[in-house]
Amino acid sequence: MNYYYLIIPVVILFFAGIRIVRPTQRGLIERLGKYHNFANPGFHWIIPIIDRLFMVNITEQMVDAQPQEIITNDNLNASVDAQVYFRVKADEVSVKGSTYNVNNYKWQIVNLARTTLRNIIGTLTLKSANSERGKINAELYKTLHNETINWGIEIVRTELKEIDPPKDVQDTMNKVVKAENEKIAAIDSATAAETVADGVKRAKIKEAEGFKQSKILHAEGEAEAIRLVNEAADKYFIGNAQLLRKLEALETSLEKNAKIVIPTGSELVNIIGEMAGIIPVDRKQKAV
Repeated sequence: MNYYYLIIPVVILFFAGIRIVRPTQRGLIERLGKYHNFANPGFHWIIPIIDRLFMVNITEQMVDAQPQEIITNDNLNASVDAQVYFRVKADEVSVKGSTYNVNNYKWQIVNLARTTLRNIIGTLTLKSANSERGKINAELYKTLHNETINWGIEIVRTELKEIDPPKDVQDTMNKVVKAENEKIAAIDSATAAETVADGVKRAKIKEAEGFKQSKILHAEGEAEAIRLVNEAADKYFIGNAQLLRKLEALETSLEKNAKIVIPTGSELVNIIGEMAGIIPVDRKQKAV
């Protein structure tokens, strides 16, 4: 029975000292106020009252630098906000540094980021600050990295969230942007209309050139036909022009039933005889 009273306090003491460290955490065990050992993920047992376990989150975290008014180099009040992503490195030295080398590292990072932004943007105009966000992010990251290296903290990245000018300046900028967009739209519309007109013009020119070419080809065809007719006439009817005239006169006379006596042996009689089968009349015959 006496052993029973001894076992119960031992069991209670054992369970009171059980500590579980998750994979996303690392632990620092202190004994009587002094660092004792490092706790990796898994099961750990500490001496109640004498030992204490401090958990440290090693996952990536984010803090907001919170909006602040910063006077730019051109004397404008810009509202600036940024976010900082960081994590405590998982090794023992880094976890100890985040606990023993800095008091509340999240609060320290926020204030360091705000101060750094004032120093950077204070040397820039509002326009250059908006156009050089990458440069501001790079300088902010570099400063935070150098200042927190002894805290066992890794700065993952920094993001410049916003740089808002005063409302009246913003309204003016919006009007300028709107006017510029309208100008660009008008230029694009005019360019499109010009392109369409140019296309129509080229089509009309092509049509006129086609019509012109067809006329030229038609004229050349007629000229060629006339040339061939002339060549044929020169080849087959040389010296027969007078004879053709006589035949035409004869045709006109015959239409009026006129009687004509033609001397025998004349060329015209011979041709008429060949064409109509007329027997030549004796050259001495007289007209009746």
